[in-house]
Amino acid sequence: MIHNTVIVGSGPAGYTAAIYAARANMKPVLYTGHEPGGQLMITTEVENFPGYPNGIQGPEMMEDLRKQAERFDTKIVSDMITKVDFSGPVHKLWSESGEEIHAHTVIISTGASAKWLGIPSEEKLMNKGVSACAVCDGFFFRGMEVAVVGGGDSATEEASYLAKLCPKVHLLVRRDELRASKIMQERVLKADNIEIHWNTSTVEILGEEEVEGVKVINNKTNEESTIPVKGFFVAIGHTPNTAIFNDWLDQDDTGYLVVKPGTTLTNVEGVFASGDAQDRIYRQAITAAGTGCMAALDAERYLTEKGII
Repeated sequence: MIHNTVIVGSGPAGYTAAIYAARANMKPVLYTGHEPGGQLMITTEVENFPGYPNGIQGPEMMEDLRKQAERFDTKIVSDMITKVDFSGPVHKLWSESGEEIHAHTVIISTGASAKWLGIPSEEKLMNKGVSACAVCDGFFFRGMEVAVVGGGDSATEEASYLAKLCPKVHLLVRRDELRASKIMQERVLKADNIEIHWNTSTVEILGEEEVEGVKVINNKTNEESTIPVKGFFVAIGHTPNTAIFNDWLDQDDTGYLVVKPGTTLTNVEGVFASGDAQDRIYRQAITAAGTGCMAALDAERYLTEKGII
């Protein structure tokens, strides 16, 4: 059997693609991967997604999207795609359970994973003051002191965003210089309420039920100190979940899938990329959902042009 559309991944992009594809009678099959719902499953309060005036828990929102996709007869399979062959014209995929799947079109929505420091207190206080997204969670820390760890564009952008909400932002930089672009460096250096802590590494995030501070160490003097903060933002980058497509799809220098501007088209006919797997800039649930919609419409157009549907 050759499916019209197989969707790989189940975050906002994947479920939205499924909703649109199913309503267009494309009979999509969606493979959830190991983390159904993606990064939203470790997000507590979502307040910036339209349609939820009182906010919603991330896992609850993902369950709503899943139910909506199933309502239109999307087939959802709880399995992981581990290998692909896009030599075409029919695309082949293999699941972790050993199933070989054939599809006329493939929509990739495998997302990206935040890089973490890997210290125990980071995991313990996740969503209790520890976050990897200032745009998502900064609102909850208005009027409070916060810390951002990182020295690249992600960290400087997060710090600049938080500086508009918080009286003081502590930027913890492991080296004695920033890796960020010149314009972003200038922005944080000029900000009165951003204090840069050079040569500084995180030892431990303090607190039991919520973040109360961060213990840091100076890499040159070995001097330890504590900074009292209520929010701790990890901004050391994201890793797109695209490794299984390395041999087939064009990627940028950090692994994000490259699409034709204004579309979700990859370099392979019939393969479309949506969500954070192809978005290194915005990385929001709403933008992911938007590109999921685009991918389904692009796939429908492809199937129609080929006379398949």
